[in-house]
Amino acid sequence: MKKVLLGRVFVQHVWQLTKSYWQSEEKKKAFLLLGAIIALTLAYVYILVLLNQWNNAFYTALQDYETDKIFSELFHFSWLAAIYIIVAVYAFYLQQVLALNWRRWLTSAYLDEWLRNKTYYRLQMFGTVTDNPDQRISEDVKMFVEMTLQFTIGILKAFCTLVSFVVILWQLSGPLQLNALGQQFHIPGYLVWVALVYSVIGTWVTHKVGQKLVGLNFVQQRYEADFRFSMMRLRENAESVAFYEGEKQEGTVFKKRFTLLLDNFWKIVQKQKQLVWLNSGYSQIAIIFPFVVCIPRYLSREITLGGLMQIAAAFGRVQDSLSYFVDMYTSLAQWQAVVDRLIGFGLHMTEVEDEKPQLNLKRLQTMDNKVRLRNLDLDLPNGSALLKNINFELQPGTNVLVKGASGSGKSTLLRAIAGIWPFVSGEIELPEQEKIMFIPQRPYLPLGTLREALLYPGTRRKSDEELIALLELCHIGYLAGNLDTEADWSHVLSIGEQQRLAFVRAIIYEPEWLFLDEATSALDEDTEKVMYKLLAERLTKTTVVSIGHRSTLNKFHSLEIKLDKTTAAVVLQKIS
Repeated sequence: MKKVLLGRVFVQHVWQLTKSYWQSEEKKKAFLLLGAIIALTLAYVYILVLLNQWNNAFYTALQDYETDKIFSELFHFSWLAAIYIIVAVYAFYLQQVLALNWRRWLTSAYLDEWLRNKTYYRLQMFGTVTDNPDQRISEDVKMFVEMTLQFTIGILKAFCTLVSFVVILWQLSGPLQLNALGQQFHIPGYLVWVALVYSVIGTWVTHKVGQKLVGLNFVQQRYEADFRFSMMRLRENAESVAFYEGEKQEGTVFKKRFTLLLDNFWKIVQKQKQLVWLNSGYSQIAIIFPFVVCIPRYLSREITLGGLMQIAAAFGRVQDSLSYFVDMYTSLAQWQAVVDRLIGFGLHMTEVEDEKPQLNLKRLQTMDNKVRLRNLDLDLPNGSALLKNINFELQPGTNVLVKGASGSGKSTLLRAIAGIWPFVSGEIELPEQEKIMFIPQRPYLPLGTLREALLYPGTRRKSDEELIALLELCHIGYLAGNLDTEADWSHVLSIGEQQRLAFVRAIIYEPEWLFLDEATSALDEDTEKVMYKLLAERLTKTTVVSIGHRSTLNKFHSLEIKLDKTTAAVVLQKIS
């Protein structure tokens, strides 16, 4: 298990996560808010000092039965309390405003990096370390921002309080005379040293008891995310599970993951129980400890009741400041776990984004609207060859059918052409990206309205009449009344309906090159024929490259790319 290590490496990690926002375009507003929070924190500490002085005056007046003085001090306390409340409220409010701004900016930065260069896809396909990136971006960013601000302001407050009240305690505690080994020792400001020793011992004991919480909290976050993800997977694949009657198997997986979660959580509870024992005893002893130490001076009339109460309050403030680490140890452990996860997530995204298994790939833009592959080699992630020495040129207007046995690399070839397969070398020439569209076997349908699903990714606009007409042409006209209905359409529609919807999308965007990866596999042959005829009629300038197994597709294509799984060879030939 990891230990709490608030050392150089951890501080570097915190700074690495922090500096981007404080050096961003929002830095002026951020520093303005931070400056206001610091000013309010200093004001808060100053009011504590005034309240400490009030303790002496008020309790001394009580001891001497000075009626006018008592009521005067009560009035004095009322306006001090009012200012204290105002400062506390606005310090909290501005801290929340800063946290919201920081979280918004950092979440946006992580989302941009996750989406840039298809990192999200490569992490899922080829990443082996990062789990639950959604949790990293949603929960961990929130916790990091809130806890970083909390600890930063807390340390500032503890330091200012310590400096202010050490001076007061030093002045009030007086010297301590000790006779030991035949010698007399004179210890000035002895209560300061007592508070220091008391806090150091408490901090050390707390560290020894709670150091395993970092690793336990780190693992707990992963178990919680895995448990949620397994249930989400069932929801996404509810129909398949129902057909297989796989409820028992799914229940076993759920319970296994939940058991891991509970077992680890029980370890956290046991460790936190030990910390509660320690912290409760530590804080309760701290309340009575200054009275025990100072009672002899009070009974000998060296100090008044007000002086005794002021000493007790000052001792408590000094002890609280020195014990900040003790009180926040559990949160510090959680903070370190959050920092570790975010740093790891960022490193994994960088590694996947920068990964170049093959350094010889050139992607060029053609000027004649042709697609060319030269000396292209496709490999599997383990380094073994999938396809070798691919050389062909595709002409605009000549539809091509890609065929081959399962596992021969048909879909991988399209991934390489699309630029999302990293294990490739050679040269690829393509028209500009706006002229190309890829449709996978299961089209992606975003959450939202049916209109948004049809127009995805949202760079084209169509009237209701045009959309309804296209739905009719693609044999899903019965969905026309749902254009503005919000739903999870990937679960509402069957695979066949989703594939027909993808043809609507293709007609809307009118690409000059359309790559179909078994895009009609869930359609019957008659409907498949209708879809391909629609492409020929409505997209007269579009060249179609299809992956498919059915012989019925031959009539819609002029050329065939044949992939040989055994020899890893690729042959371009006419369809007879």
